[in-house]
Amino acid sequence: MRILVTGATGYVGGRLVPRLIEQGHDVTVFVRNKERIKGRLWYDSVQVIIGDLTHKEDWEHQVKGFDAAYYLVHSMSSEKKFSEVEAIAAKNFAQALQGTKHVIYLGGLLPASDESVHLSSRAATGRILSSHLQLTEFRAGPIIGSGSASFEMIRYLTERLPIMIAPKWVKNLIQPIAIRDVLSYLIEALNIGPSGIVDIGSNVVTFKDMIYDYAEVRGLKRKIISVPVLTPYLAGLWIGLVTPIQNRLALPIVAGIIKDLVADTHKARTLFPNITPISYKHAVKLALEKVYKERVETHWAGALGMSESNKVYDEQGAISEVRTRSLNIPATAVFHVLSKIGGQHGWFVWNWAWNLRGAIDKCIGGPGLRRGRRHPTEMLAGETIDFWRVEKVTINELIILKAEMKLPGTAWLKWQIFPEENGCKLIQSAIFHPKGFSGVIYWYSLYPIHKFIFSDLINAICKQALKYNVEVQEPKV
Repeated sequence: MRILVTGATGYVGGRLVPRLIEQGHDVTVFVRNKERIKGRLWYDSVQVIIGDLTHKEDWEHQVKGFDAAYYLVHSMSSEKKFSEVEAIAAKNFAQALQGTKHVIYLGGLLPASDESVHLSSRAATGRILSSHLQLTEFRAGPIIGSGSASFEMIRYLTERLPIMIAPKWVKNLIQPIAIRDVLSYLIEALNIGPSGIVDIGSNVVTFKDMIYDYAEVRGLKRKIISVPVLTPYLAGLWIGLVTPIQNRLALPIVAGIIKDLVADTHKARTLFPNITPISYKHAVKLALEKVYKERVETHWAGALGMSESNKVYDEQGAISEVRTRSLNIPATAVFHVLSKIGGQHGWFVWNWAWNLRGAIDKCIGGPGLRRGRRHPTEMLAGETIDFWRVEKVTINELIILKAEMKLPGTAWLKWQIFPEENGCKLIQSAIFHPKGFSGVIYWYSLYPIHKFIFSDLINAICKQALKYNVEVQEPKV
């Protein structure tokens, strides 16, 4: 089939596209920014339409003649007018795609009463689409998979908090579903045809069960104490503080579980007898496998915009400090300097602090800085550099070092070099995956000094790279 997919940079869309391609479909993706998908493995296998759904005149002539289309966009934000924006986008899409044989939309389960603003908006989007198009509207609860917002929220809460004070509605019923089953329904729907509203879900649990089941899979002991006074708003803010989920996403997630959220899956079982959703606990096990093997295909934050320079943020369980510099010199000069770091060349700046950290590490049983490095300028994957091990090297593009010092977590230093029109861009990331709450305290207690060390480090690398570039360009006598 010739298929149009919106939301290709999102969590679900980014996983759906390659599976449609594998099945031999001719896939076109609709995105706002082409740069956001250039790094995807499937980029060369799709056609691309660039546009904003709220401005139909720019793209409506490009979306004719498709056999099927997926509508996988929504605005999970706390902006007051988000529902108006969603309605405009849905109406534009519906009007422009009239004549398409089948449109498939992924919405959310609705509670029996007192719908949240966000869930109500998802339902309104479905009504707009169905009024113009032949529609299948899947309604799903929390989606569980590596990198999904719901999974990351559960993971952070469980890993970091041995005892939780939670609102009484953590005992409400919820029906989550694994991402693999969501994808199965979305793909199989192409063979079934327009089916109206179809609720999908796995076994019914409570939010409390979700925490305890995750803890059981991880071998952790956790205690939840429910109290009647914690409002959804305060609970959302707390989740935004403790987990990497931003408030604008945490608040609607919480709003969606203050009432029972259970699917009527009879229609799904009738239409899709070959799909048997896996249990929540099984979905957690599979998600953790992907996380540990670093095979997370897409992440909940993928559709929320690019990260700013010099910003601390959480991603896939890791806290990162990212700094970016643009240089009017070739990537080879920057890589030359990076390949000398550590060992006899030292760390360019704050060497006394690096030496002190190495001495402390040695005293508590770590390798310290004394291992140095095998070669002063050559860097190979698997080698040691002081208390780091080289995890990956791509000449003139990438260096990743993994810390082997004693830490309440796992740390990496990563440098990426990207060519630009008049030179290159250097991105330096200091990444820390905390182990429990002590790891979080460790990282943020050192942030004030890290702020200076890592800023000075990237500046020193740039300074030396500029100097080296001048030296190699000077005529030899």
